[in-house]
Amino acid sequence: MKTIIGLVFLMFICVEINAQEALTAEQSDPAKLGWMQGFPPPKDKIISAIDGSFFRFPALRYSVCHMRQFMPTTEVNAATTNRYEFKVTLDRNIDTLTFLPWNSSEPQTWKESLAKNYTDGILILHKGKIVYERYFGELKPDGVHAAMSVSKTFTGTLGALLVEQGVLDENKTGADYIPELKNSAFGDATIRQILDMTTGLKYSEDYSDPNAEIWAFSAAGNPFPKSSSYDGPTNYYDYLVTVQKEGVHGEVFGYKTINTDVMGWIISRVTGKSISELLSERIWKPLGTHVDGYFQVDGAGIAFVGGGFSANMRDMAMFGEMIRKNGKFNKQQILPPSLVEDIMNGGNQEAFNQSVYSTSLRNWSYRNMWWITHNEHGAFAARGVHGQTIYIDPLAEMVIVRFASYPEAKNSKIDPTSLPAYHAIAKYLISK
Repeated sequence: MKTIIGLVFLMFICVEINAQEALTAEQSDPAKLGWMQGFPPPKDKIISAIDGSFFRFPALRYSVCHMRQFMPTTEVNAATTNRYEFKVTLDRNIDTLTFLPWNSSEPQTWKESLAKNYTDGILILHKGKIVYERYFGELKPDGVHAAMSVSKTFTGTLGALLVEQGVLDENKTGADYIPELKNSAFGDATIRQILDMTTGLKYSEDYSDPNAEIWAFSAAGNPFPKSSSYDGPTNYYDYLVTVQKEGVHGEVFGYKTINTDVMGWIISRVTGKSISELLSERIWKPLGTHVDGYFQVDGAGIAFVGGGFSANMRDMAMFGEMIRKNGKFNKQQILPPSLVEDIMNGGNQEAFNQSVYSTSLRNWSYRNMWWITHNEHGAFAARGVHGQTIYIDPLAEMVIVRFASYPEAKNSKIDPTSLPAYHAIAKYLISK
């Protein structure tokens, strides 16, 4: 029963898998395993959202490229005119570049790292040109892939845009814009605290705890029929008004998905548009994207903006390059330069260093739902579980987009290989 209740959030479950027992990237290739192939597929090759099998490894390697086969969705329309085309100048040397993973004395090549991290697709831009592009498993050039928590960055960027435009006041509270939140933890949390996730919330995403609040949020967002005995919230917004306060707002970074979903509600309330409509109108179409993206939705049609976006890899690269170019892309100023500057300056490092992320990501910060490294290149990123990222290195004039389906959700399992690999690529491109 719990699997069904939590199916919307199965993508975030940190299933502990012994690395020695997990299939390799080659062994778990969804094309080789034959998921959902045939008319009908063999029973042992059918995966489903109802029983949760669609997001268990190795089946997740198929489902990340086909989420709308399993869940209801709402479209993020791509451009129909003025579509952007990248120039391509592939660099054959990148595969053989070496780097040293964290806590390792054994160098690794870039090519080796892709299989190590179960990469489904990866693209590198240098000065706006594609210098590297590879597809694996079920992902195709015209396909889409689940972005997981990279979805948060789109919501945070839209929220920050409304702050820049004066539609939202970052010093006003959640209740100022949504009176229904008055008695919730978000009632006295400011827009800035929500955008930077420094809210004090009685909310746990510990999936090993059967009493964690994540299960109630997941049950509310479950788009499938609920049991006759269920008497809880029936959609995401109904749940958000029940969240209680714990601690003091503004002091400690706490990465909790419901911050993004409440920001999505605030954005929709003040604009009168859904996030899918607004993202298409303000960003996706102006970029000149080619492929419609989509958000998963709950039973009330409310988009899961904290982690339910799926998109095309080149389209994601357009977004990353637009941010790198201070909001300008496809001959348009899509976002104000001041917004990008605010992201790059980062958030409260002291609040971040008091969080659980302080050990592995020391002195990073979080701003407008972007992760800021504060390294010597000023790199920053959108990040999602199982290995999703848009990584931007301003000094190297580089953007990396990666889609992946690593067996475990936690980026802490992937970062020791990925982050030094990205930095090595950046240093190589600077030297060219």
